[in-house]
Amino acid sequence: MSEFPRQLCTFHTANLFLGIDVMAVQEVLLVRELTRVSLASATIEGLLNLRGQIVTTIDLRKRLGLPSVAITQDTMFVIVSKDDEHVAFVVDGVGNVIDVDESTFELPPDNLPAHARGMIRGIHKLEGTLLHLLDPAMASQLQAV
Repeated sequence: MSEFPRQLCTFHTANLFLGIDVMAVQEVLLVRELTRVSLASATIEGLLNLRGQIVTTIDLRKRLGLPSVAITQDTMFVIVSKDDEHVAFVVDGVGNVIDVDESTFELPPDNLPAHARGMIRGIHKLEGTLLHLLDPAMASQLQAV
């Protein structure tokens, strides 16, 4: 399991506790002005101008089939970078950077919906909660969904 991250940036979306390799996180921002994209997938909230770089913004709630909520001034964006691809995830709140141990990791459960399988690399069973590990490689794939 050496290819798995040891430190995760954590955040919340609906009732899910999610994490992604801290090395894939470029930054975390409060809501900014988004430019809507006509005819884009419903999961794409819009485009974000990040210091001259255009970043696609994905609503993780919609992508995971969860009830959507309006973007407010408290909405957070997690900017993820992988192989020069950048995506901003709309999340409900950002947690901490945590250390995880490979002994807590398990592959995704069989009952995980098909549309989430490509996103969730597995879960970490932590004390009192499950941490769903997002695969940073799926960032470029989400733009096409």
